[in-house]
Order: sequence, then structure tokens, then C-alpha cells
Amino acid sequence: MKKILSLITLTMVLVSCGGGNTSVEDVVSSNDLEAIRSKRADLTKELKSLEDQVKLLDDAIAELDDNAKLPLVTTMNVQAQMFDHYLELQGDVMTDQNVLVYPEMPGTLFKIYVKEGQRVGKGQLLASIDDGGLSSQLAQLKTQLALAKTTFERQERLWNQNIGSEIQYLQAKSQFEAQESAVKQLESQVAKSSIRAPFSGIVDEIIKDQGTVVSPGPGSEVFRIVNLSNMHVEVDVPEAHLGNIIPGKTVEVYFPVLGQSVQTTIRQTGNFINPGNRSFRIEIPVPNKNGQIKPNLTAIAKINDYSSEEAILIPQSVVSENATGEQYVYITKPDNAGTGMISQRSIIQLGKTQGDIVEVVSGLKAGDQIIIEGARSVRDNQPVKVLDSTKTVNN
Repeated sequence: MKKILSLITLTMVLVSCGGGNTSVEDVVSSNDLEAIRSKRADLTKELKSLEDQVKLLDDAIAELDDNAKLPLVTTMNVQAQMFDHYLELQGDVMTDQNVLVYPEMPGTLFKIYVKEGQRVGKGQLLASIDDGGLSSQLAQLKTQLALAKTTFERQERLWNQNIGSEIQYLQAKSQFEAQESAVKQLESQVAKSSIRAPFSGIVDEIIKDQGTVVSPGPGSEVFRIVNLSNMHVEVDVPEAHLGNIIPGKTVEVYFPVLGQSVQTTIRQTGNFINPGNRSFRIEIPVPNKNGQIKPNLTAIAKINDYSSEEAILIPQSVVSENATGEQYVYITKPDNAGTGMISQRSIIQLGKTQGDIVEVVSGLKAGDQIIIEGARSVRDNQPVKVLDSTKTVNN
């Protein structure tokens, strides 16, 4: 009604501006400053008179129209729906297979067979160390072993035919076994001159140059090998969630730097509460098909710690609290006469919160109409006018 009257007022003003003996255009085109000022003063008086008349009409409408006195509200139809609550925590990408490879014997780094960034398999030869003549000694021992083996086999055949003495047979057997043991021992020493990949992965860094003198121990690492296919995220979870965070729980892992997310599950939960921050550690495996996920990359884990198939969800903004700490919302009900609606206060108990949505565990039921807009301006059992009603909130 007010909008209609305002339009009428504007129309009358425009008519008055264009009507009368002298139009506004004529006065302006005359370039007579005093005439322009006089015309403006006349129009201002007319506009003030019209505004006073409109106010009188508004007051009369407000006095006669009962609906004009009612608070205007919008409502939402409460419905039970699926609710998944997520706990968001920050963690770091880790891999168990990220190691420095050291030499097992001292010597000169004779040759490097791989390049940085090269993918290698478990046991693949990465580099060799000058063995200082051990290979030549091994070849001699193997020749002696072959002779000892032949002698033992001949003595064994004779002994089985009851030819020769037992001492000859036992001496040949002992010589063969001692020679065989010596070869195995020297083979073990020579094998240490070869540096091999401890697992399948990528040569991330070649630390020593070919020709460098190396030896076992700290400071002599030659390679860094990383396996990027077996990655996981480590997250510290507050102990309050100990009962909800278990292996198999669904997790969405987001990598802010990459702008990517992966769906996975919790692989393992720790059995130790860190006394420093009262948390326990969990491991979340993450696939790394394209190799973009790197160790120590920051990750955000959204862990599904609670789900309800019949949850009552409402916006947090409509929840109020009274002097005793009780939380409540207003719902609409038909009045006693059945001709209008009234607001009614409902004490509620809240559950989990997700963003700007909160779960109501008691005090509301499916089908209730809660007041959304205008909730702060109504009282208990007050007549209201419902302008609009939305279906439900989006989880």
C-alpha cells in the first residue's frame, strides 16, 4: 500500500511540475535566476503538502488494518535429512621409504650408474666402489674351491667303494667345506662394494661425485631414494575424538598448494596420547598416481567423525539463548481461532555444528515451521504474519 501511495505522490509531483501557467522547462529556458528560484519554492511547498497527506493516509491504514500491526516473518519447514559431520585437521605428507643410502665399505666411488630423477627397482645397482683387489682374490679362491670340490667328490666315490682310508676322505671333505666357506665370506665382502637400491623408487639426489673417497657412517651418504607411490598423511587428533576416529573412517584429504583433493580412509590410529598436546596420531594413505604429492607437503584432512540419517538441521543464526543458558528458537503455530499464526518459543538441545548449520537433537521435529527472518523481533505466543516459507537447509 505504501509503495502505491508513493507512486501516486511521485506522479502528482511530476504533473505539478509540468502543469500550471508556466512549465519547469519554460522557466529553466528563460535563464531568469529569480524565476527559477521562485518556481522551485512553489514546487517544494506542493511536495511537502503531498507528503503530509500521504502520512495521514498511512496512519489511517495502520489504524484500520489489523495485519499492518503484525510482525512480518519468514519460516523454514524443518525436515529430517542425512548429516555428515567432518573434523578438519592439518597434517603433513610422509613416506616410510625416504632414505639416505650409505656405502658399506671404504674406498673410491668407482662408478655411478644412475641419474637424478631416474626410477629404479629394488636391488638395482646404483654405484660401485673400488674393492682394492678383492675381486681378484675371490677368483683365485673360486679356482681353489673347484679343485677342492673335485678332490672331495673323488675321495667320496672311493670311500663308498671301500677304497682308501677314512682319514683321506675326511681331509678332502674338510678342505672342501673350508674353501667353500672362505669363498662365501669373500663374496660377502665383495658385494659390499656394490651400492644397490634398498627399494623401488626415484633417485631424488646424488650426493657424492664419481671418484670421491667414501666410507661407512654419517657424512658419506651417496644417494637419497624416495618412493612416491607409498605416501601417507600424519595428523594429530585431539584426545576428545578418540572414540570417533577409528581405522576405516572416510577422509577427504585436500592439498592447498596443489588445489586437489583425494578420497581415502584412515589406515591406522596411534595407541599413545602425546602428553604435550593431548593428541594421538593417525595415518591416512594417499594415492599419488601423477607423482605431484611430495613428502612434507601440507594437507588438510576432513575426517567424517559423525553421521546421522535423520538429522534436524537449522541455521545457527536463528538460535537464541535466555538468561539461564537455555537455547531456543521460535516456531509458528495456528492461533486458537484458527484464523492466523502465532510465534511459540521452543527450547532445544544442539548437537554437532558444520559451517553455519547446527544439528538439533531435541526440541524440534520434522514438519515444524521455525522462524528465520524476524526471529529477533517476536515474542512468545505473539501473532505474526508469515510472508514466505522455505523448504529446508542445505547440508
